[in-house]
Amino acid sequence: MKKLLNFIFFTLSILILSCKDNSKTNINDSFLGGQIINPSSRYVTLYKKNISIDCLLLDTNNIFKINLSNIEPGIYKIEHIPEYQSIIIEPGDSIWMRVNSSDFNKSIFFSGAGSSKNNFLTDMELKISDENQFLSSKYSMDSKSFSNLIDSLLIDKKNTWIKMDSINKLSKLSQKITMASYVYPYATIRERYSLLRGTNWGLKEDSIYFDYRSFLNFEEKDLAFFDPYINYVMNYLNKQSLDSSMYFFNYKKQTDFNIKKLQTLESNISGRELKNNLARAIAYDEILNFENHLYHENFLQYYFAINTNTKFLAEVLNLHNDIKKMSRGFILPEINLQNSNLDTVSSNTLFKDKNTLIYFWSQTQMNHYGRAIKVVNKIKEIKPNYQFIGVSLQPLNQLAIDVSKMMNQEIKNQYSIIDFENASKKWIISLLNKAIIIDSEGKIINGFGNLFDPLIVNEL
Repeated sequence: MKKLLNFIFFTLSILILSCKDNSKTNINDSFLGGQIINPSSRYVTLYKKNISIDCLLLDTNNIFKINLSNIEPGIYKIEHIPEYQSIIIEPGDSIWMRVNSSDFNKSIFFSGAGSSKNNFLTDMELKISDENQFLSSKYSMDSKSFSNLIDSLLIDKKNTWIKMDSINKLSKLSQKITMASYVYPYATIRERYSLLRGTNWGLKEDSIYFDYRSFLNFEEKDLAFFDPYINYVMNYLNKQSLDSSMYFFNYKKQTDFNIKKLQTLESNISGRELKNNLARAIAYDEILNFENHLYHENFLQYYFAINTNTKFLAEVLNLHNDIKKMSRGFILPEINLQNSNLDTVSSNTLFKDKNTLIYFWSQTQMNHYGRAIKVVNKIKEIKPNYQFIGVSLQPLNQLAIDVSKMMNQEIKNQYSIIDFENASKKWIISLLNKAIIIDSEGKIINGFGNLFDPLIVNEL
């Protein structure tokens, strides 16, 4: 789920360029190519600093490739809807990527010159993700014991990094990024622990626990668009924005707290590029909190004063305006969908003449789909006059259609999104649990429902 949220945050902001065929090769400094097994779309997109630099069509064998000349070394993101992966590209790299979109995170593998550093990034992400459930059960430990536990995990990752670096002789930049891939996630976990445990610690306990901060850098230009680093600094800002009497989870969704975070950002971070990206992240946290919509204008005044990136400003304002269009009483914005016959249809033709609940699912998260079906079936018993429409985030294929039939779903009521960037902006698809309720005239009753909220039936 976190990955989906990160993806939405990432894709809602992108300056989309037209896709083009990159099969023609030239002599360039670097090469990136790969094969997508079970592709969810016909292209992959390459980004630098959250801006699209190329959109690469898949050929008949689901292969993409691009030659890169005079590139800026650093962190790039490669996206295959609805997933993305951060990668390191430097001059001289020749990287080949293979991934199965049905299990994107666990199947991704790199080969060729420059592959080891990128395989390290994906390995660290998976290992630390797998540890999260274990660590969440340890938040009841005292601060010293919890710190010792994190230290042991950190040492294990560091030893793995030392072996990898000794074999591959990484550049200074790649050393920094690969080390950050495990150092900052554990720093984030430490910050989260302190947020959960509260702020009323003694001065001695406080100084000992937060000693790890002295080894971190809050002005890392090279990491300004690297998820582990951004996640850490965001949690640090959360902690620094709390007063001693405040409990994070009581305040984190309040507009005033997000304004306080902007103020904390302004006084603690000086690097302009990093500051703009962090301000953008805070803005997304606030704007996507639909319950605060009446207070967003006040928040935006503070955001305007801190942000200097005109592209980020435009995307935040567009998101704010798109949310307005999903408010109660508005006609649901039109998007194109694919039906079970794989034909393109307008959403306007589907949701009229009958009250409708729209729910969402992903072919990469079939367990979630199964849970969603159970909830929908229960609601159907209570509200039999409603129409229930399932919308897949990826284009339908025969396997997805067969699975829906096995779950006894009316296949005629299963659709898929064709253009995710466009649809996610218009319908504000930021959570897989999202549900949209509309009346028989296509007017929105609730544009920001949660399918798994037991009270959602009361809105039907």
